[in-house]
Amino acid sequence: MHVLRIRDFALFLGGRFFAVLAAQMQWVAVGWYLYDLTGDPMTLGWAGLAAFIPIALLTLPSGDLADRVDRRRILAAAHLIQASAAGLLLALVAVHTAVAWPFYGALVLSGTTRALAGPAAKSLAPLLVPREQFAQSVAWTTAAQQTANILGPVIGGFVFLAGAPVVFAVCLALALAAAGAMISIGTRVVASRPGEGSGFQRALAGLRFLRTRPIVLGAITLDLFAVLIGGVTALLPVFARDVLQVGPAGLGTMRSLFAVGAITTSLLLAQLPEARQPHAGRALFGGVALFGAGAIVFACSRSFLLTLAALALMGAGDSLSVFVRATIIQLGTPPEMRGRVSAVHVLFVGATNELGEFRAGLVAAWLGAVPAALAGGIGALLIVGLWTRLFPPLLKVDRLSEVND
Repeated sequence: MHVLRIRDFALFLGGRFFAVLAAQMQWVAVGWYLYDLTGDPMTLGWAGLAAFIPIALLTLPSGDLADRVDRRRILAAAHLIQASAAGLLLALVAVHTAVAWPFYGALVLSGTTRALAGPAAKSLAPLLVPREQFAQSVAWTTAAQQTANILGPVIGGFVFLAGAPVVFAVCLALALAAAGAMISIGTRVVASRPGEGSGFQRALAGLRFLRTRPIVLGAITLDLFAVLIGGVTALLPVFARDVLQVGPAGLGTMRSLFAVGAITTSLLLAQLPEARQPHAGRALFGGVALFGAGAIVFACSRSFLLTLAALALMGAGDSLSVFVRATIIQLGTPPEMRGRVSAVHVLFVGATNELGEFRAGLVAAWLGAVPAALAGGIGALLIVGLWTRLFPPLLKVDRLSEVND
């Protein structure tokens, strides 16, 4: 049976699509609204930090929760919180709020959604499909999320022209749809062995496990440092308004082109049989190197079309690395530990995204947006070179099916 014909996986895929679509529409609307309100790149940095705080505090406990509680209910609750965040943003823009700090409260709720949903989603997905189809399920999940990453910013940018309240109303409806899809999944998974010790000790078990699996540790930390240093997402509103002068619709298109590169790569990988997936370790490092090279081109470009091409290149590199990394992490982790290890993964990804946005906003406020993006791309390439020396077993991984828990 094709992986897309599995009912529970299809529901999971649909829920993830709705949730990411809402998150991307919200990102465009909040980013443009705040930067247009203040004209200060540091506002975007503070927005990223507000979303990161709950990720930093709640992700590891959420991983322990995912190994002890029905993951469908965790996901449903997470997306109801996402709907609450959209509702708060809707109220703020409806009353024409003229200060930035109330928006940070809504972003804290959004970060809480990611902290709760990330470990539960990543640890539930492997149990919805047969093991031999898991790599394909990763590719399809990535493709669905990147499709939402394409549509969300474009829809958000154009709908923003009708008013920010309309954007956030749509986000609210999509988040509710995601919650409904997750609770409709029939596969109920609760770990039979929640582990010993206090909740704090169980939450840290994922970190302790990574010390014993250098391949998994290397895969997670490679992404963490490369994107933390090289990410340019927070700078897109600055480039859209001040460098390229393309407006909110152009901002949505820029955000989407990253996803175009990602989904194109994901769909190609989804059609690639396991027998034709050698040199996975090299592909992981190559994907991160493409990401860094794309960031350098993005920083140097003054052409809208070249900027879009650079963002598509970054998306392709990111998708390739996600495909290999996610498969290694899940297949290299015992089932009873997947929630907690996934929590570490989500925490590190959150650090790369939200702290990376804070880093980019801070450097842009000091040096300007262009130097901040250029330094990030160069730094990502340096991370690739360093990690090939620190984690040589990761570079030598051949077929993904050879990774064992």
